Amino acid sequence: MTRVKGGTVSKNRRRKVLKEAKGYFGSKHRLYKTAQEQVFHSGAYAYRDRKANKRNFRKLWITRINAACREEGISYSKFMNGLSKAGIEINRKVLSEMAINDPAAFKNLVKISNDALEGKVVKTVKAEVKKEEKKESTSKAKDYSKMTLAELKGVAKEQGIKGYSTMKKEELLVNIK
Repeated sequence: MTRVKGGTVSKNRRRKVLKEAKGYFGSKHRLYKTAQEQVFHSGAYAYRDRKANKRNFRKLWITRINAACREEGISYSKFMNGLSKAGIEINRKVLSEMAINDPAAFKNLVKISNDALEGKVVKTVKAEVKKEEKKESTSKAKDYSKMTLAELKGVAKEQGIKGYSTMKKEELLVNIK
């Protein structure tokens, strides 16, 4: 039996690794063995740092919100606690952007948060929006069969149906109607 060297397959594999290693320092972009080791490590670093990046951005947003809160005379933790008591659900990314670009709106949120901490009943925008949505939903009869599963789950959540997350589309349609 004749010997099969597999030259093209090996060459293509090595070429692919060396192409990924372009720009690396020294022999790491020239020699296959060192290039392969560096590509493996680079992949691990990239995976790790994609996770770390999310943490870093969250830290940045919290720092920005804290700085804006301190200017208004409230701590970050009290501000966030007040927002949750007021029933306002805004993520930290939006809050930090609001603190930078729209200080007047951020001041309103700080005021709402302070009122909620003092126990005052806060009339939130969210409650007004829900009332408007209910009026619209009662005025328009929706065809639920044309909705996607995600939309149906949203409707089920609004209606307070328990266990909606594990239901199939047919079950959701029966429970919603």
